Amino acid sequence: MPTSPSFIPPITTLPERIGNTPLVRLDHVVRDLKGITLLGKAEWANPGGSVKDRAAASMVRDARARGLLTPGKTLLDATSGNTGIALAMLGAALGFPVHLAMPSSVNVERKRILRAYGAHIDWTDPDQGSDGAIRRARELAGNDPQRFCYVDQYSNDANWLAHYHTTGPEIIAQTGGHFTHFIAGLGTSGTFMGTTRRLKEHNPTVQAIAMQPDSPFHGLEGLKHMGTSIVPAIYNPHLADREIEVETEAAYAMVKRLAREEGMLVGISAAAAVDACVRIAKEEAAAGRTAVIVTVLCDAADHYLSERFWEQA
Repeated sequence: MPTSPSFIPPITTLPERIGNTPLVRLDHVVRDLKGITLLGKAEWANPGGSVKDRAAASMVRDARARGLLTPGKTLLDATSGNTGIALAMLGAALGFPVHLAMPSSVNVERKRILRAYGAHIDWTDPDQGSDGAIRRARELAGNDPQRFCYVDQYSNDANWLAHYHTTGPEIIAQTGGHFTHFIAGLGTSGTFMGTTRRLKEHNPTVQAIAMQPDSPFHGLEGLKHMGTSIVPAIYNPHLADREIEVETEAAYAMVKRLAREEGMLVGISAAAAVDACVRIAKEEAAAGRTAVIVTVLCDAADHYLSERFWEQA
């Protein structure tokens, strides 16, 4: 007779694999700056490959708990890429259809990933960026509310709460509570809002610095120039102690620098965050202060390898 196995390996579902990402040291880009430690959350370790897995899982969980995402309904949202990928992945795993509004200018990697997961896409005017996708999602939701569960990542508290309950506590645990600065980019603003709130509860003196593109027309995919965009409802401008604007060219240069000096292939918005961190690190070192600077590395470069800047010297 067959015998029962003596050991049954633990099994986790896809949502349970989201979070608990490594905190990695970026030593080479600050090697000449005395007293500076630079750390980044390696969010590409999430199953969907980005930090947006956290918010997507939180919004899906919330929509189900509140009876909004029920059998027969289609999950709808506007996205510039990574949140859409995360929602499409969860839809495939959990068995609900996903409909996304997205600028047609997103790169080929994102288009192929979304096609692989089976999401339906409404391609919007690339000149309108993420704002055009938001307008289209609102139109779809308004025209057919019985069909769609519009999660609206830009207005959904479950977005920032994902980072309050996971990203923030992870950073506190991984650093032993020792950090002086937190820097993150602004897109929906969920990562910055939620993580900052939790870190400031632990250490009210932490300097929370928000990073955004330096102009309305930029190549920092997923990030918003708040002064000229539809401002997310979850965004609170008073939470940041300071804001830094990063140029697209500086982010491209940092992508290649991290690849060649750290052996780390990160995405464009992650590189922009590191560029902001290095600027702060130089200020702190010049003033003779020590600093532990933490940032969020939103995703890896595998979502961006078709970009032309890789071929430039």
